[in-house]
Amino acid sequence: MTAFPPAPVPDQPAFPPAPDFLARLDGTASDIEAVLENALSAQTEDGEIARPERLRAAMRHAALGGGKRLRPFLVVESAALFGVPRAQALLAGAALECVHCYSLAHDDLPAMDNDDLRRGRPTLHRAYDEATAILAGDSLLTLAFDLMAREAVHRDAAVRIGLVRDLARAAGLGGMAGGQMLDLAAEGRFGDAGTAPDEAGIVTLQRMKTGALLAFACRAGAILGQAGGPAHAALETFGEKLGLAFQLADDLLDLEGDAALIGKATGKDAAAGKGTLVARLGPQAARQRLAALVGEAEAALAPFGPGGDVLRHTVRFAAARRT
Repeated sequence: MTAFPPAPVPDQPAFPPAPDFLARLDGTASDIEAVLENALSAQTEDGEIARPERLRAAMRHAALGGGKRLRPFLVVESAALFGVPRAQALLAGAALECVHCYSLAHDDLPAMDNDDLRRGRPTLHRAYDEATAILAGDSLLTLAFDLMAREAVHRDAAVRIGLVRDLARAAGLGGMAGGQMLDLAAEGRFGDAGTAPDEAGIVTLQRMKTGALLAFACRAGAILGQAGGPAHAALETFGEKLGLAFQLADDLLDLEGDAALIGKATGKDAAAGKGTLVARLGPQAARQRLAALVGEAEAALAPFGPGGDVLRHTVRFAAARRT
């Protein structure tokens, strides 16, 4: 397992990550940017007739030049626990990031959240148009499975099939897309007044909409490392707790954050009547819940000993972020 200097014990959920962790996060983000840059180059791949320049440029707008790349970072660091070569994990992480970027492009559309800013820049449909944004999102989603199916991810086809299947489930009906549908239904977007979900309903919605891809990112390392049993289960639990903590921190940011720092509009959850744990519990209780989730996520990593410290820093970073 990859060793990492032990982290101090946090005394609050806003524990600041160590500078070496932040450098490690930035390094992976740069590496993922390079993989995506190559995947979105003008050069056609085998079987492609052409790459329409407007569509390629829109995909680049959606996927390049921003973001913490947290999901691929989780793939890389969870895979490192099992000695998986970094290049393989980076390609798998880039595939996951394509799914994430597609989801943001579609989520920003007028029919969904109708946002004007993403990562401090115009959203894709504002920079181009709605039709181009839809097609760019479609193309990023399909590119994800193209990348994940490549032999460079893993020489064993069974491993690649497992990754493709797991990612498809995390992104689709029983995962992210299904969670987005539950979110829209709770807002009353389908001809009725909507029904605010109870606490259990909110947790289910958030585990699907946000948590499913984050949990997959952690499982992906175990799949790449062909690890089973306790190791896979530990990363599954860690990913679920991390996903809930990430969403809770995001909801607190929407309530209390600075839009100029975050790079997108704030206060939209309350305006849209979204069901969030912050709205149901109140900010103080939500912060207490966040601290508990961080502790539960860290506890799940006990089987990895000091080798899990990078992931421990990751959940603290997700809870403490201000952007």
